[in-house]
Amino acid sequence: MEKINLYIETERLIIRPFQKEDYSNWYEGFNNRLPSQYKYDDGYTDMTTSTKDWFIQWIEGFHQAAAKDEMYILGVFRKEDGVNVGKVELITILRMDYQWAMLGYSIHNQFWKKGYGVESVKAATKVFFTELNFHRIELHINIDNEPSKKLAEKAEYSLECKREQFSFENDQWTDFLIYYQNKK
Repeated sequence: MEKINLYIETERLIIRPFQKEDYSNWYEGFNNRLPSQYKYDDGYTDMTTSTKDWFIQWIEGFHQAAAKDEMYILGVFRKEDGVNVGKVELITILRMDYQWAMLGYSIHNQFWKKGYGVESVKAATKVFFTELNFHRIELHINIDNEPSKKLAEKAEYSLECKREQFSFENDQWTDFLIYYQNKK
């Protein structure tokens, strides 16, 4: 099997699988979050139970999921100082004749409005198409999540539809907007 290269460099970012040496940068990213800024922002998170041993086991689970082609989780790091600003993740929906996946992203709220989300989603999308050979990647976005809708559009994803009662969230079935991009 061919080796997959999921190391990405953009003008300002390095996007790659998490490594155990990333613990302190990862921890600081969460620990320095601001209070929640809106409905879909978890804000500050209590990190006291997130030990280095826990982190190493957590990312080992990522590596195992990637080896099974189920999920790929990549850290997003600033080139200038190595600070972890967030992550992108890709979940395989269906291979066979579809080569179809869902992309998710999160940027720590202290780094918002700097373009890191758009930059990381655009770069990761290209690599997921070329290195993982997906044909279609979707973003599943809550219908009232305005920042995510703007990010999707800036990252050149197209709105396809609203899927009604698509995902079970907060004890109820929730509508989602589906943005997509096909391999060019």
